[in-house]
Order: sequence, then C-alpha cells, then structure tokens
Amino acid sequence: MKQKQWLAPVAALLLAAAVLLLGATVLAPIARENKEQELQSILFTLLPGAESFTQEEYTGEDENIRAVYKAENGYVIETVTAGYAGDITMLVGVYSDGSIASLVVRDMQETYGLGMGALSNVDFLSQFLWNGTSFTVGENVDALAGATVTSKAVAKAVTAASAFVTGADISSGATEWGG
Repeated sequence: MKQKQWLAPVAALLLAAAVLLLGATVLAPIARENKEQELQSILFTLLPGAESFTQEEYTGEDENIRAVYKAENGYVIETVTAGYAGDITMLVGVYSDGSIASLVVRDMQETYGLGMGALSNVDFLSQFLWNGTSFTVGENVDALAGATVTSKAVAKAVTAASAFVTGADISSGATEWGG
C-alpha cells in the first residue's frame, strides 16, 4: 500500500527532471549563439573600422590577458585584473599603434558608490582614449575619488592591452595594495 503512495510523486519528479533536461539540451546551443552574437557586437563597437575578428590563442606571460581578438586595424583584448573587492574584467579596443580606441568594464564587484564608478564614470574612462600607451594613476591618470585600487586595476588592464599590441613589457605590481 505504501509503495502506491510514493509512485505518483516519484513519477512526477522524474517527468519534471526529463522536461528540464530536454529544455536545457534544446536551449544550450541557442544561448551559446546569443552569447557569441553579443560578443561580436561588442567587438565591432570597441574597435571602429574593423571588418572582422578572429580569436587568437594567447601564449604570452601577462597573467592579466585572457583573450585576444584580432582585426585588420588592431585588437580587442580581454583582461582580468585584481581590484579592491575582486577581479575586474574588461574589454579594451587597441589600434595597431597601441593607442586605445575604447574600453568597457564587463564585470566587477567593487564598492558601490566608489569603485563601481569605473563602470560608468565618463571622465575617468575617457582618460585612456587616444592618450598614450602606458597609464599610471597619479602620473597620467586621475584616480576615482576613494577608489585608488580600482583605478590602478583599470589602468593596469588598459596598459596590459596596449603593451600586448606594441610588444612593451609592463610591471605586474600596479595594483598591489599598500594600505
């Protein structure tokens, strides 16, 4: 008698699991395609004038570079640097001469109201555009108020992207927290 009481709930759970598995299997390729289309759209926005992008394998030693997308007129470099509250993931468009075409912060968990300004503070982000190939907070970059570590992480990411294109060597200590 007790077996019959368990049969209906177990069958319902198995049916629900089968439906979820089928849904995930059908939707996974669509999700991958949407993610790829979004990336392509961002790449073309970050490097104006590019006609196509090919992802190249990165075999260099710069631990900040995660991916390299090559175009005819430059590169878009995906970087990950250590900020104050966690990693900061950015995409940086770099022309072939090493100058910065554009940049976007894709992911960060910095302090709200301080480091989070790196996501949208136009005055801060615009300091990097067409303004050289190497960036240092306090020299040629003004830090976000109250967010020096975040500002250094962004400067390090942008410098790493430019250094990849120009072949320059960069210091790995740009975001070390000194207190």
